[in-house]
Amino acid sequence: MFVDQAKIYVKGGDGGNGIVAFRREKYVPMGGPSGGDGGRGGHVIFQADEGLRTLMDFKYKKHFKASRGSHGGGKNMHGASGEDLLVKVPPGTLVKDLDTGDILADLVAHGQRQIVAGGGRGGRGNARFANPTNKAPSISENGAPGEERWLLLELKVLADVGLVGFPNAGKSTLISRISAARPKIADYPFTTLTPNLGVVQTRDGESFVVADIPGLIEGAHEGAGLGHDFLRHVERTRVLLFVLDAAQTEGRDVLEDYEVLRRELVRYQSKLADRPYLVVANKMDLPEARQNLERLSKQFGEKLLPISAATGEGIELLIERARALLDEAGQQSEPVYTETPVTRRFQADEAFKIAIVNGVFEVSGKRIERLVSMTNFNSDESLQRFQQTIKYMGLEEALKARGIKPGDTVRINELVLEYSE
Repeated sequence: MFVDQAKIYVKGGDGGNGIVAFRREKYVPMGGPSGGDGGRGGHVIFQADEGLRTLMDFKYKKHFKASRGSHGGGKNMHGASGEDLLVKVPPGTLVKDLDTGDILADLVAHGQRQIVAGGGRGGRGNARFANPTNKAPSISENGAPGEERWLLLELKVLADVGLVGFPNAGKSTLISRISAARPKIADYPFTTLTPNLGVVQTRDGESFVVADIPGLIEGAHEGAGLGHDFLRHVERTRVLLFVLDAAQTEGRDVLEDYEVLRRELVRYQSKLADRPYLVVANKMDLPEARQNLERLSKQFGEKLLPISAATGEGIELLIERARALLDEAGQQSEPVYTETPVTRRFQADEAFKIAIVNGVFEVSGKRIERLVSMTNFNSDESLQRFQQTIKYMGLEEALKARGIKPGDTVRINELVLEYSE
């Protein structure tokens, strides 16, 4: 089964907790804090693997979570980092954040990697909080939570040449002639339901990859037929072959077919208008196709290649012309990037937001939620530090401005507090 879209959940590992510890060494009279930091959580990393051709693996497994970091130890021993989770995807996979639509990666080259969910940093042990005024702190931090998000994966097949045409134009028969691909072939429209890839060998021993894109019809760029599902696969190709039913067996005009195909590609993505192309007039074994050959030649000139995929007529010339066009395009072996990943820049997060729901003051925001998750509430000193921090953040004043009274409930994620002066 060919799968070219998937929605999955990824989560980086949580950081390990820092600990509170003190030295108890002989000949060290005053000891001192020696709690080590927790280890970083593991990252979730995507890697392109040329051995894969579909997103089928993500149809059944949709949750990927890296391991958390180890906790710190005494004697200033830091915890080990969590093991990174390596997830392999086929080349040509576009990775998007499902909620924001941001493009996180465009993985086209074998071995190319990208972190899609970072692990949380380890919490600091009490040795980190020692200073001249507090030489024996009993403060430690919990590890930061790992990054989590839902992703949309889109596969755009990597091929040098794309076969584009109406249903029943003969694309499947053609790719079965020029390569070892064996697609389903029948005399009804939309026989091909998934893109087929084939490797074509030239006379001089060179090779290139051809993709048979399922039949397009008018309105494909708006979702008509199968176009909306598979037009994305045309983006990766370097050369386009417009395969036309020169015999007009479906009752359409062959020149109008070409105009419709070209118009749909340009409406889907304007830069496809500049892609090198050839026009393949198929079904030359039929008398009706021979009758249309003269007006096709006037229209397309040297761009036209009359063939018969059924009998093999003109196939060798087609292979050589396609190969020559690829050479003219240059740098055939380089991957085709169609999207630019979003560059992550530092942005100051809003400290918090306050919403009143059923009389409860619900506080949210990345900074305040991160503070709560990393505070060790079992330590009085850590609790005092938490209270000082939210005061400096302005939370108390903001709650007063919203009309909070002693005894009211404040909720921050899972933390529930009763407000008092």
